[in-house]
Amino acid sequence: MTTEPSPDRRPLLRSLFDAAVAAAQPALCLPRHLPPPPKGRTIVIGAGKASAAMARSLEQHWEGPLEGLVVTRYGYAVPCERIEIAEAAHPVPDAAGLHATERIRQLVSGLSADDLVIALISGGGSSLLVAPAEGLTLADKQAVNTALLESGASISEMNCVRRHLSQVKGGRLAAACHPARLVTLLISDVPGDAPIDIASGPTVADPTTCADALAIIERYRIPVPAAVRALLESGQGESIQPGDPRLATSSTHTITAPQIALEAAAAVARAAGYTPYILGDSLEGEARDLGKALAGIARQVVLHSQPFQPPCVLLSGGETTVTLKGQGRGGRNVEFLLSLAVALDGLPNVHAIAGDTDGVDGAEEIAGATLAPDTLARAWAQGIRPRHSLDDNDGHGFFLALGDSVITGPTLTNVNDFRAILIDAPILQQGY
Repeated sequence: MTTEPSPDRRPLLRSLFDAAVAAAQPALCLPRHLPPPPKGRTIVIGAGKASAAMARSLEQHWEGPLEGLVVTRYGYAVPCERIEIAEAAHPVPDAAGLHATERIRQLVSGLSADDLVIALISGGGSSLLVAPAEGLTLADKQAVNTALLESGASISEMNCVRRHLSQVKGGRLAAACHPARLVTLLISDVPGDAPIDIASGPTVADPTTCADALAIIERYRIPVPAAVRALLESGQGESIQPGDPRLATSSTHTITAPQIALEAAAAVARAAGYTPYILGDSLEGEARDLGKALAGIARQVVLHSQPFQPPCVLLSGGETTVTLKGQGRGGRNVEFLLSLAVALDGLPNVHAIAGDTDGVDGAEEIAGATLAPDTLARAWAQGIRPRHSLDDNDGHGFFLALGDSVITGPTLTNVNDFRAILIDAPILQQGY
């Protein structure tokens, strides 16, 4: 018995990814969460990769006066008539983000109880909404952000540190809006959908402390400027704690999240004749470790039809981490996928896609990549050593060389990483 060559599953894999992204578009999920107009002014503020698209959707469904400013990533702006859109850097903040944040703080100052502030918050806001704590500089924040991204810390741990070095994160922006009513609309990009971890929680109370932030820095041996360490050790960076009366008129609503995106992809898989299984919407850990783990599950499915019967699709979301040790271009989705490829070692009938739903994996303008049973063979034919690429954190270089990168451009949303492992039933033919 011999096995037929594997068919090209890239179009189906891409349709799964596209369905996940489409389900998280603000135009689809934002309008039904809008509050009623206030007696006074309506001010719109926001930050994140989806904030401009959120602002446009809000404008299209809002009756009455409206003004405001949101800041998004370079290249993610969309035309708005009444809400100004500013662009700034991600994942390391820049002066444009600093300027836009100061203007947002000015917009919400001096409001009354008759006024309404609508905050549009999505992933990426941690670097776009930047206002260093007193005694710190933008350069300090840039250094810390860069070190955090390279440390292997989880997104929750990184955001804990960020909250205690800011004048807007950790509920401080909400406190600045008082006494106006504040309604926060969130697009979640974090495991567990905790509001405090989406853009480092600028409009929600923060139960963590400076001591917690300092412990994270020590745990990962993160090099920080002396002024940062002094701030945390002094306790002067404490954020807005739960029960603060300035947050009494604040409400928070998550309008879309990774689970919704995974369910949309599951529907596409089912229509294509594959049974979908959602393994989780908040898988974390080192990207390469998750690649090995899911390869083990895929291998069990192929060889023993356990715990799932092929044909099937294994779906998952969440945010992994990459501890940079090599000289490659990084990217947690491509690192996961390359690790998966190495562990599968050309196992027949297994195809996969992994990508960031915002269209940017790491610092690259590339969402992710696809994987096929012949991926390693094609790499070796080009003189590329897969294990060497993985050790060098060069997933982007590896998949670009094979022509298997997934490039979407700005998706205008962000519900974290998307992973799909498609497993075909074996197709056998007679042969000797």
